[in-house]
Amino acid sequence: MISMPLYRKVSILFSLVLLVFGPGGYAQGNGDSQYTAERPATQAFSTEQAPVIDGNVREDPVWQAIPPVTELWQVQPNAGLPASEPTEIRIAYDKETFFVSVVAFDADPEGLVVTDARRDASLDNTDCFLFILDTYNDSQNGFVFGTNFQGVEYDAQVNNEGQGNFNSNRQQGGTIGGFNINWDASWEVEAEVGDYGWSAEFAIPFRTLRFASGPNQAWGINFRRNIRKTNEIAYWAKLPIQFDLNRLSLAGKLTGLNLQKPGNLKLIPYVLGQAAKDFETADPETEFTADAGVDLKYSITSGMTLDLTYNTDFAQVEVDDQQVNLDRFNLFFPEKRPFFLENAGLFSVGSPGEVDLFFSRRIGIGEEGRLVPIIGGARVSGKVNRSNIGLLSMFTDEVEDAGIRQNNFTVARFNHEFAQRSYVGAAFVNREGMGEVEDDFNRVFAADGRFGLGKKAQLSGFYARSVTPGIRDQVHSFKVQSQYEWNGLSLNAAYTEVGEGFNPEVGFLLRNAFRKPEFRILKQIRPEHFIGILELRPHVSYSSYWSFDNFLQTSFLHVDNHWEFKNGMEVHTGINFTVEGVSEDFEIANEVIVPTGSYHHREAQLVFFTNPSKAVSFNIRSVMGGFFGGTRKANTVSLVVLLGEKFNSEFALSNNDIRLPGGAFTTNVFRSRLAYAFTPRIYLQSLVQYNSVAELWSVNVRFGLLQQANTGLFLVWNENYGATGINNRSFVLKYSRMFDVLK
Repeated sequence: MISMPLYRKVSILFSLVLLVFGPGGYAQGNGDSQYTAERPATQAFSTEQAPVIDGNVREDPVWQAIPPVTELWQVQPNAGLPASEPTEIRIAYDKETFFVSVVAFDADPEGLVVTDARRDASLDNTDCFLFILDTYNDSQNGFVFGTNFQGVEYDAQVNNEGQGNFNSNRQQGGTIGGFNINWDASWEVEAEVGDYGWSAEFAIPFRTLRFASGPNQAWGINFRRNIRKTNEIAYWAKLPIQFDLNRLSLAGKLTGLNLQKPGNLKLIPYVLGQAAKDFETADPETEFTADAGVDLKYSITSGMTLDLTYNTDFAQVEVDDQQVNLDRFNLFFPEKRPFFLENAGLFSVGSPGEVDLFFSRRIGIGEEGRLVPIIGGARVSGKVNRSNIGLLSMFTDEVEDAGIRQNNFTVARFNHEFAQRSYVGAAFVNREGMGEVEDDFNRVFAADGRFGLGKKAQLSGFYARSVTPGIRDQVHSFKVQSQYEWNGLSLNAAYTEVGEGFNPEVGFLLRNAFRKPEFRILKQIRPEHFIGILELRPHVSYSSYWSFDNFLQTSFLHVDNHWEFKNGMEVHTGINFTVEGVSEDFEIANEVIVPTGSYHHREAQLVFFTNPSKAVSFNIRSVMGGFFGGTRKANTVSLVVLLGEKFNSEFALSNNDIRLPGGAFTTNVFRSRLAYAFTPRIYLQSLVQYNSVAELWSVNVRFGLLQQANTGLFLVWNENYGATGINNRSFVLKYSRMFDVLK
C-alpha cells in the first residue's frame, strides 16, 4: 500500500517545477514588464448636465465634450496586439449618478453576435462591453457591469479577485463567493446599433455602489470588449493570458472623483398566492395559500449596508439540477437564493464544495430538499477602511411533522486586507436551537489568511474547530495551499485535513475524516500558425484522500491537454489513473453491492464542443474505463439551439452504463432548458428534468416581468411525476417591487 510519503514526493516535484518555471525560470518569458509596469490611468469628468441615456453616444454633447479612452489590447487571439476594431470609452458623473459610455466601432455590424437577451445572461459568447469598478481601490473587490448591443443588463460582485479555492476534485468543483452573478443592482443601460457598429450608455446611481467618500478619490477600473466574429477579447489594462477582468491587482486607475455619501433606503415588499395539490395523499385537494413579506436595505455608511428580511420567500428561484450519486459521499447542490448569494464571498470560509464552514443552504432547506420556513433575519456587511465585516443572523420556524425545531443561525466574519493581495481573517458560525432541549447547538470557530508573494504567487489557508455536545476529539479542520500564476503557467499545491470529530452543521463536507494532498500544473501555450490552434493547455493534476489509519480511500491522477481552436471549437484529450478504497460494502444501485477492497483502474476521457456562439452547438463528454472492479461508460451530450437573440434552448442527456461483478445497471439524467426573452426584462423559461434512478420527471416553468434589481412579477409552475403518476403540482404568483425611499 502506498502511504503518506507520496505527498512529500509530490511536494519535491512541485518545488522543482516552481524553481524551473517560476520567478527567474526559463518559462517565465520576457514580457513581464508590460504587466508589472505602472498601470494605465484615466479621469472621470464631473458634469452639471447628465447625458441622455438612450444609447446614442455619438450625438450627445455631454459625451462629445469628454476625451475618450481608445487603447484596448488583445488577450486573444493575438495577445499583446492592439484591438482589431476601434473603441471609445468615456466616464462622467454628477452628484447622484456614475455614467459610462462606449462606442464599439465594427466594420461589419451585420455580423454582430448575441446569444441570450435575458438579464444577467452570460456575455462570453457575444459581442459585448464590460467594465469592473474597484470602488475601494483595494485591488481585491469590485462590481462588474456589462451589456451587448441589445442593451442586456449584466451585473456581478467580485471578491478576492474572483478566486475560489483550488480544488482538483473531479466530482465536485466550482468557486463559491469569488464571483457572484446573483448580485442584482438598480441601474440603467441603453444601446443602439448603427452602420458604425454599436454604442451603449450606463447610468449607475452612487447609492447602488459602496465606496469611500471625499475629494480626490481613486478607483481601480478595467474595460473589456468582445468581438465575437473573430473570437477576440481585448482589455484596457493589459493582462497575462490566463487572467480576466476580475484580476483587480492589474487593473488601471480612475481619478478625478469627488464623492459624497449618498443616502440609501430601499423597501422591497412582496405578495404571493399559491395553489398546490399533493396527489400522494389519500384524498388530494387543492390548497390555496397567500403570503407576504418584506426586505429592507439601508446604507449605514457609504461602505456598510444593513439588510433586513421578514417572512423570506424564494418562490421565483429555479429548482436544483438533478444528480445521481455513484459513490458513497455527499452530493453538492449550489445555493441559488438571491438573499444568501449577495455578499456571499465575504462569508465564504474553507474549501469550496469540499469543506465549507458556512453553507447557506442549511438555512431554510432541510433533509431531501424540504423547505423550512424562514421567519426573518438581518445582515450587516461591508467595508471599513481595509477591513471587511459581515454579520448574519436568521431565524427559522419549526416543522412539526419532520421533527424540526425553531433555530437561530448566526455567522460573524471579519478580514483585514494588506498590500500584495494579502489578508488575515476570522469567522464564527453558530446554530442554536430555540426550544427547551438542552445542548441543542453547534459552533465553528475559524481563522484564515492569504499572503501574496508579488503579483504572481500566494500562500493561503484556514484552520477551524467545531464545538458539538458529546464530541471532543479530532474536532479540527485545516488547509494550506500555495499558488503561482503568471504568463500562462499555473502551479498549485495544497494539503487538507478534516478530523474525525469535525462537525460543521451549518457547513458542507464532501466527505468526513480525511487527509488530502493535491497538486496541479497547467501551462497555456499560444502557438503561431499551428493547424488553426488558438491555445494548448497541457496539464496534470493529482489528489488523494487518506483515512487517519493511512488507508487510501480515493486517488485520482489526471493527465490531459486542451486543444482550443481559433474558430471556437475545443477538444480535451486525457487519461485518468484512479484508486478507490472501499472500507465497508455499500449499495451503489438497487441490489448491486460493491464489496470491501481496493480498486485500481484507468479511464480514457474525451471532451469535444463546437463554437458556442453559433446558432447550433453541441458538447460531448465521454469517460470510459475501469470502475469498482468492473467497467463504466459515462457519456454526456448537450445540444444548444439559438434562434436570434430571443430564443435559447439546451438539451442534455447524461448516461452511465456500469457493469460490475455484483451486477449491471444504467443511469440517465435528462435536462431541457428553454428560454424566450420578449425583451431583456420579460422572459419565459422552463427546466424539464428526468432522473431514471428516482424514476422522476420534474417540470419548472417561470415567467418573469422584471423591474429594478430583479424585482417584478413572477408566475411559477412546478410539477413532479413519479413511476405511478403525478406526485404534486403547484402554481405560484408573486409580485415584488423596490421603493427607493430617499430618491
